[in-house]
Amino acid sequence: MRLTLLLLFSFIIIGPVQGQKGHYITRNGKVHFISEAPLETIEAESKELSGIINPENNQFAFSIPVASFHGFNGPLQEEHFNENYLESEKYGEATFKGRIIEKVDLMNDGEYQLRAKGVFSIHGVEQTKVIDSYVKVSDGKLLIHSVFPILLADFDIHIPRIVRQKISQEIMVNVSAELEYK
Repeated sequence: MRLTLLLLFSFIIIGPVQGQKGHYITRNGKVHFISEAPLETIEAESKELSGIINPENNQFAFSIPVASFHGFNGPLQEEHFNENYLESEKYGEATFKGRIIEKVDLMNDGEYQLRAKGVFSIHGVEQTKVIDSYVKVSDGKLLIHSVFPILLADFDIHIPRIVRQKISQEIMVNVSAELEYK
């Protein structure tokens, strides 16, 4: 499913690969999130972020299976995350697709502070977001690092009153990925 979605993005959003030069691609980027609430800190991580960036037009598409997050405080917490809050069987992928705002040639080695603007989709809800990112290009590889907040209310993720002191309404997300030029 994830690879199919990635290929679909590459053809619809980024354009056909045939006749174009290569793209930067990853299939094992890392996403870590943390919820720091008054009574509990919850953290989880996935190493299944897939993404593609077209350096010709700086368009991108990323996706991650929601159920791939692990490392919660316990199995019940992970079950609640998937079944009650993110409903990962119904909304299996979180995606971010769009374009880099700054005019930058990602084929040139260097370090860049960039803003990625696009449609972020979680829990079946789409929101336009601008995400600041640090990007380093070196020897055919592109390293991305970004930290940004997600507000649960923006994506119709409702927390029952009984656990509101244990789950923050703002989740901090940390993304790091190495993309190879292919």
